[in-house]
Amino acid sequence: MPSRLRRRFGSDPLTERPEHALVGIIKIPEIQNSPGRAIGRRVIFAVCALFFTAGVVWLDRGGYRDAQGNELSFLDSLYYSAVTLSTTGYGDITPITPGARLMNVLIITPLRVLFLIVLIGTTLEVLTERSRQALKIQRWRSKLRNHTVVVGYGTKGRTAAAAMIGDGVKPAEIVVVDENPAVLETAAADGLVTVRGDATKSDVLRLAGVAHAASIVIAASRDDTAALATLSARELNKTAKIVASIRNSENTHLMQQSGANSVVVSSETAGRLLGLATMTPSVVEMIEDLLTPDEGYAIAEREVDPTETGGSPAHTADIVLGVVRNGTLYRVGDAEVEAIEAGDRLLYVRRGPGDK
Repeated sequence: MPSRLRRRFGSDPLTERPEHALVGIIKIPEIQNSPGRAIGRRVIFAVCALFFTAGVVWLDRGGYRDAQGNELSFLDSLYYSAVTLSTTGYGDITPITPGARLMNVLIITPLRVLFLIVLIGTTLEVLTERSRQALKIQRWRSKLRNHTVVVGYGTKGRTAAAAMIGDGVKPAEIVVVDENPAVLETAAADGLVTVRGDATKSDVLRLAGVAHAASIVIAASRDDTAALATLSARELNKTAKIVASIRNSENTHLMQQSGANSVVVSSETAGRLLGLATMTPSVVEMIEDLLTPDEGYAIAEREVDPTETGGSPAHTADIVLGVVRNGTLYRVGDAEVEAIEAGDRLLYVRRGPGDK
C-alpha cells in the first residue's frame, strides 16, 4: 500500500526503482558507433549475400527451371535469390535436379538465415539496448565505491573533473549530477558517468552513490543550490571530503556550517588573478601552471617519508608549501610545524607528467 501511495502522489524514490526504469537517468559512457555506419554495413553485407547467392544459382542454372520450363538468366537468378532469401518464395522458379536441391540445403538455406539476421539485426539491437543498459547500471551500482561525485558540470565542474583526470583519477570514478541534458551529454562524451536530476534532493544523490563516495565536488551555479546540495550530501555521508564553490564570500561560513570541508570563492579568486595580471602577468601564468597537473609543475599532497620526521619542512628534497596536521593546514614557517611529525602530510610542488 505505501508504495502504491508513493506512485500515486509522485514521490516514488529513485533508489527503489528497478534498473530498467533508471535507463536515461543514469548514463554509463561507452564507445559509440555511428548508427548510419552500422546500418550501412548491414545493408552492404545483405547486398553481397544476395549477389553471392545469385551467382551460385546462375552457375548451376541448368538445375533450375521457371514456370514455363525455360533455363534461368542472371536476372532470373537474382530474382530467385531475392525471393528465396526473404522467405517470400513464389514457386515460379524451382530447383529440379538433385544437385540444385542439395545446393539449396547446404548453401542457400544458411544464407537465407544469415540474410534475415542481418536485416533484423538493427531492430534487435534497439530492442535489447534498454536491457543491456539496465544490466550495466545494475553492475555499476553494485561496484560503486570510493568515487568522486561532481554536482554541476558547468565551467567549474568541467574544469574540476579535468583537473582530477589530469592528476590520475580515472574518468569511470567520477559521477556527474546535473539537470541539464545537454550538459550531461558533454560529460558523457568526456567519459564520465552521469545522473540526471536535482542534486539538492537526497534521492538523486543516493542514486549517484554519494553515501559511498570518497569526495564530493559542489560546483553549482547558485550559492543557495550549493548550500542545499552540501547539506544533503553531508547528511548521506559523514566522512566524505566535500569541496564547494560559491560566488559570494559572505556565504563561506554558511557552507562550512552545511558540512563543506573546503570552500572556494570563485568570484574573489578570479578577481585576485585579474588584479595580479595587470601588474605581474607572469605570476598568473605560473599560478595557472601550478593548477594544471598534466604539464609543468603542480601542487600536490603526499605522506611524510619516515626519514623526514623531525626535520624542518624547508629542508626536504621538495619545495614544501604547507603541512597538514590533524586536518589543519599550517604554512611553512609557522611555529607549530618547525619539525615534521609522523602522520603529517606535505603540500609540495611536484613536476607534472608533461615536464621533462
